[in-house]
Amino acid sequence: MKIYALSDTEETSVSHNAAIKKKMLIQPDEINNLTYFSQAIFPPGEIAHAHCHHDMNEIFFIQSGHGTMSVNGNQFLLQAGTCIAINAGEVHELRNEGDEDMLVTYFGISNNS
Repeated sequence: MKIYALSDTEETSVSHNAAIKKKMLIQPDEINNLTYFSQAIFPPGEIAHAHCHHDMNEIFFIQSGHGTMSVNGNQFLLQAGTCIAINAGEVHELRNEGDEDMLVTYFGISNNS
């Protein structure tokens, strides 16, 4: 059993944009196949620039605010309460399109056996 609290977690920047802050609740290699479990705050207009992962799938849940996710060049509007799953190898970019912070909870699942 493990228990984690946001209040006990250090805030860092996401690797794709230093203006986006995250708290990584579960670190890599703490739980089998889960590469991380994090919460990020995207200020208005901020972008996690286009990238892809070949070793994991990612799941994003928009808790508040709204934005767009580009997946392989296709745009998807994400409102609060929306969840989107990105498969390994898909190029994706997440952007806050609103005038308030967008709160995103997301995690990665290893696709390596």
